[in-house]
Amino acid sequence: MNHSGTVDARARWLGLSVLCAGMFMIITDGTVVNVALPTIQHELDFAQADLAWVVNAFVVPFGGLLLLAGKLGDLVGRKRVFLVGLVAFTLASLLCGLSGSQGMLIAARFVQGVAGALCAGVVLGKITTLFTEPRDLGKAFGLFAFVLTSAGAVGLVLGGVLTELVGWNWIFFINLPVGAAATLLAVRYLDDDRGPGLSRDTDFLGALLVTSGLILGVYTMVEVPKNGWGSGTTIGLGAVALALLAAFVVRQRMAANPIAPPRLFRSRRLSGGNALHAFYVAAALGVFFVCTLFLQSVLDYSPLQIGLTFLPMTAITAVLTLYLTPRLIARYGERRILLIGLVPVALGLAFLARAPVDARFATDLLPSMILLGAGGLVVPALTATAMADAPPEDSGLAGGLVTTMQQTGGAIGVAVLAAFTTSRTADLAAQGRSAADALAGGYHLGFAITTGFVLTCLLVAAVVLPRPAPVAGGSEEPVAAEQ
Repeated sequence: MNHSGTVDARARWLGLSVLCAGMFMIITDGTVVNVALPTIQHELDFAQADLAWVVNAFVVPFGGLLLLAGKLGDLVGRKRVFLVGLVAFTLASLLCGLSGSQGMLIAARFVQGVAGALCAGVVLGKITTLFTEPRDLGKAFGLFAFVLTSAGAVGLVLGGVLTELVGWNWIFFINLPVGAAATLLAVRYLDDDRGPGLSRDTDFLGALLVTSGLILGVYTMVEVPKNGWGSGTTIGLGAVALALLAAFVVRQRMAANPIAPPRLFRSRRLSGGNALHAFYVAAALGVFFVCTLFLQSVLDYSPLQIGLTFLPMTAITAVLTLYLTPRLIARYGERRILLIGLVPVALGLAFLARAPVDARFATDLLPSMILLGAGGLVVPALTATAMADAPPEDSGLAGGLVTTMQQTGGAIGVAVLAAFTTSRTADLAAQGRSAADALAGGYHLGFAITTGFVLTCLLVAAVVLPRPAPVAGGSEEPVAAEQ
């Protein structure tokens, strides 16, 4: 009896669990910080204008370094990059928890952002090299999607409990045992995958251009709520960021060993999948942002109640991503499942746009949460689409690109929603509406905008993504598709 295949399979799934644990820790960390912000502001005496940098100090380097981290994994080894990021993130979490001043906390959060990018930038690339069988890869993407979609809700509950019971420092200290265990397991169960290494042919100029352009672009987005869309600062910094990214595109056509080879983007699935990621994550993070504010400001929900409100969505997402979606994708293909899943998500968001100021959970919120659970069909299909045509030697880059589009789309989505909901609320208040009505009206506009993001996804998926290639007998092959 051959036991080696069983042992190898067990090691692969344990390796996947380690990768997902690292991502879960990073994503949850962002949510628990948001819940604890009022307490942090009080205890460290943050001014309101400076408090946002507890979040932004993480978001800016994280979003700006993902693409470079993915390429670095291809060159020097994804396991190495993941381990460096995991250890650094765990140590930075310790420093965050020990922080007794504003400067120390913001600096430690910046290190967390850099370290988080190193981890997150290589995860998808590592998954695609761990699993070569389409069915196993579909299951792996399903588990990864569940981690992405559930971590936010878990973070809300965890952040509320830790902050109220033991103090805000513990939202960071909780990462220490998780990070230590994940590091030990990663050393043992992740296989070595050393790349060709760095050399004089490495496109260091391209790396500088794309990293500086992305960091500046993310910084511009997170500062929009303060500066405004039409301010000289936003327009000027945005123009410089776009110029740097345009220079990076030109550089990739000239470099002998480019960071992002243009050949990758000839695939309609890869390019379309990344565009879809940007729009869908703008909707997903946007609705999480707006719905949390609606529940907190209009319905006066506690952090624990907010977390429990999202629980039905999380439960449905878990069932779909872990058990059903991988089988459906294997049978019908990513494009078809994506189109099917986007429809109930759009309906759920549209239903939220009519939630009254005295909304009841059972009649006004629960139907939307059930429909939004269909995101468990969408996220695995999006991931499989964007990674399908990436060659093994570029899987880290492709994974880093997917995660970059997620973060960029999320940053833009939240910035757009913050600007429009605030403006709409101010207009309604000026018309004499009550505070609750004005807030609700602003959030209704936010839900309508997120619905538009999802409808855009439907259009892009229907028009851009290639249909499955026909096979003998007139049927369609769900896996192979024209490029």
